[in-house]
Amino acid sequence: MEETDILEKLTAFGMTRQEASIYVCLYRGGELTGYEAAKQTGISRSNVYGGLSALVNIGAAYRIEGSPGRYVAVAVEEFCGNKIKALEKEKEWLAENMPAMAETSDGYITIEGPVNIRNKIAAMLEGAGQRIYLSAPEFFIEQIKGDLEAAARRRIKLVLITDRDAGIENAIQYLTDRKENQIRLIIDSVYVLTGDIDGARTDTCLYSGQKNFVNVFKEALRNEIKLIELTKGERTDE
Repeated sequence: MEETDILEKLTAFGMTRQEASIYVCLYRGGELTGYEAAKQTGISRSNVYGGLSALVNIGAAYRIEGSPGRYVAVAVEEFCGNKIKALEKEKEWLAENMPAMAETSDGYITIEGPVNIRNKIAAMLEGAGQRIYLSAPEFFIEQIKGDLEAAARRRIKLVLITDRDAGIENAIQYLTDRKENQIRLIIDSVYVLTGDIDGARTDTCLYSGQKNFVNVFKEALRNEIKLIELTKGERTDE
């Protein structure tokens, strides 16, 4: 994996990119002084000392007493695990203390970017109570397979329209020759998400609970299933 990918992931746990660079340097070098870390990273000594202090404060490094003082990285599993535990506690507190959420209209919401789209899909799948209808290429289904399998284990009816066997137990599958990089997802005949899933920053999906919009998509999926049955005369995993 490229170091740039590692640095990006570390910033998700509260580090600046510069602090992440220093953390990786400590990881590689073991016990280092600020001078040694500055020499190895090419970051100015004053910025390195500031970064080391910040890493200690967020629980990513320890300072070893002595003259000169040395620093050592906290194992990434321990550091990230502690961060996640702390965030879980904060989440629980917020869930209990936030004011009541205002009801939203059944309008149309635009969701942009692959991460935001995947997060919304995960929340929709987790909230499903009866049935899930999903039309998408198999490569994308593979990316959300864990969430789909979790829904299937809850005995949610799961119907997939895709181009290759997704290998999800108890799912009803309709296989077609080719799928565009688009998704159509209906949850409990109440909520719809549809749009592009190229994996590009410009990916955009539309989410709605508007009844007429949902009905249009239900009919579109029914027609897609009928077309597959007519052209292939086969249905798998029923």
